[in-house]
Amino acid sequence: MTDGVKRDGGPSRRAFGGGVLALGGALVIGAVPGAAASPERGAGVPYGAVRGSARRTTLRRGSAERAGLLAPHLDGLVADAERFLAPSPTHPWYAGAVLLAGRGGTVALHRAIGSAVRYAAYDEKTDTGIELPPERRVPMTEDTVFDLASVSKLFTSILAVQQIERGTLALEEEVAAYLPEFGGGGKQDVTVRQLLTHTSGFRSWIPLYREPTREGKLRLLWAESPVNPPGSTYLYSDLNLVSLQLILEEITGRGLDALLHDEITAPLGMHRTRFNPPLSWRPGIAATEDARPPWSGLDRGMVWGEVHDENAHSLGGVAGHAGVFSRAWDLAILARTLLNGGAYGRARILSPASVELMFTDFNTAFPGHEHGLGFELHQHWYMGAMATPRTAGHTGFTGTSLVLDPTTDAFLIVLGNSVHPVRSWRSGSAPRVAAADRLARAVPVRPARGRASWFSGMESATTATLTLPRVTGAARLECALWWDTEPGADPVALEASADGGATWRPVPFTTDGRDEHPTGTAGGWSGRVWHTVSAPLPGANALLRWRYTTDQRYVGRGAYVDGLRLLDEAGLPLFDEARPADGARIEANGWTRSAD
Repeated sequence: MTDGVKRDGGPSRRAFGGGVLALGGALVIGAVPGAAASPERGAGVPYGAVRGSARRTTLRRGSAERAGLLAPHLDGLVADAERFLAPSPTHPWYAGAVLLAGRGGTVALHRAIGSAVRYAAYDEKTDTGIELPPERRVPMTEDTVFDLASVSKLFTSILAVQQIERGTLALEEEVAAYLPEFGGGGKQDVTVRQLLTHTSGFRSWIPLYREPTREGKLRLLWAESPVNPPGSTYLYSDLNLVSLQLILEEITGRGLDALLHDEITAPLGMHRTRFNPPLSWRPGIAATEDARPPWSGLDRGMVWGEVHDENAHSLGGVAGHAGVFSRAWDLAILARTLLNGGAYGRARILSPASVELMFTDFNTAFPGHEHGLGFELHQHWYMGAMATPRTAGHTGFTGTSLVLDPTTDAFLIVLGNSVHPVRSWRSGSAPRVAAADRLARAVPVRPARGRASWFSGMESATTATLTLPRVTGAARLECALWWDTEPGADPVALEASADGGATWRPVPFTTDGRDEHPTGTAGGWSGRVWHTVSAPLPGANALLRWRYTTDQRYVGRGAYVDGLRLLDEAGLPLFDEARPADGARIEANGWTRSAD
């Protein structure tokens, strides 16, 4: 089942670049923009790319301080999540959730909220959930196991990349080379890479569950015709990962469930991650949906301890696109493994080059749909302010998500039972975005100079201005600027006014002595580093300001300004915020002083 509100497409995904060439089983990693982000001043830990990483960091519980995070924002993450237990706006987004956030080897937040099982059924006539008596409800715990839904795709993708690494699977090979029957319906040119990046041309799904036998389901898949020429369009499809499952089972001679255990969960010690959890696990599993037509394809009643997705259920609970059950701590182990470059403790499941491959954007031809091998990249719609060109993750229809940010070495897991008691009660990804925004804010940005810098804030649908004093004879502005904003939507702008602030016009500036900003704006991802700004003023008596404007949807980490100085023609300072003259003060509207 796809994880959008509708089945006919996914949300926007923006492209950033990068290149990888795979021939046979050999991998050649090309230059990847942003692959080695420099740490911000004061970060203390060289966070950055996974390329060549030899770290085998393991997880431990610890404080926010130990993780290099700001505790108040982690507290806010929990408070935000709890608000979605109430109508938001009509129904709760989930009955309960487990939240896990960390950085480096430290899990600084692991919290359970709400209920794992709250409802006995759904009443479609009144659009209400029939609640269980309080004594029969099951509270959420930190170890509650969830149906991951489409987050399962990541496990299938990792298994595929393992086979690519071992030379038994070739990224650019046609699928039909492994599954000859697959070539029917005009799919003979579809490649393994196109399955992993959702560019195969498959429609989003087909009701395989209507066929009673496995053979019948396979006939449907073999006969399926692409709705777009392979490689021409991005369209998220469960059929890609079902096909990949069949390839893996063909070339290894093992079922996907056995591969998951032998190649990932057993080596990493992920003891609560598997397909088809046994009945003994049921009391510790979050329930999903009262599954009945017309909203469900099957009449199953309240689904609890079995896979929610109809196609995965009809495939015996083992499917490439859905069916994996797991808990937050196990997913944190997976996150740490990938951020380590494929190793965890004494185990290694992937080489650093293979992890780099999974985090490299193959969909540069489809702006807005950045995608590595299995992993989605740079998606503000659920990654929130954690989204960077290197941020990787995935969501699941049942309310699950995993986000990894190699640039800060941070990871976030939000597991909610958001289709309990019915799928129509939830829409969008507001809880995921809220949690990601909080974790992003919890990663400090140290001032470029001194003890504090100006911070724009991270509120949506706002405008914040930072106005310098009018200084007679000023000819140039110099300062430091740090920005990470939603690309194409939330600019930070330098502006001047010659009429006392009645009207404003852009002021072109240069960063780092080489990068021109002729429109007077900066935006998007700038690498988590401070940039030096130099801007000639349009007039000797101009009023100057920085303005940060956000739209109503998503935000980035915001903007910081530090070391503001106004210089004369000779380069002598007329105003220095570190040593302001009497009466020469900066006017801040929405910007605050932040020491982070």
